[in-house]
Amino acid sequence: MKQITAIIRDERLNAVKDALASIDCKSLTVTDVKGRGEQLGITESYRGNEYRIDLLTKVEIMTVVHDEKAPEVIKVICEAAKTGKSGDGKIFIQNVEDVIRIRTGEHGDIALD
Repeated sequence: MKQITAIIRDERLNAVKDALASIDCKSLTVTDVKGRGEQLGITESYRGNEYRIDLLTKVEIMTVVHDEKAPEVIKVICEAAKTGKSGDGKIFIQNVEDVIRIRTGEHGDIALD
């Protein structure tokens, strides 16, 4: 099993959710986050004064999928989240040792579905 965590622009959330639903990836967790990457924030101007916003609003999407489904999920997130501009985000992939469904106590692949 793989945990796929994507940090994306907040305005791309609906496109990514719809794209994941289209490949039957139903389970996900969404968290509002702030951060910065290579661009180190943005510079804005208000009434002639410049100021720097160094932590930008982003959305973190996390899902756990079977190993064979991971490449498709990653591809779909990349396609749906991409604007071609700096700050589109990142995807992190981790191995998951086990999953436990709390309601039934089931472990492993059966608990994931």
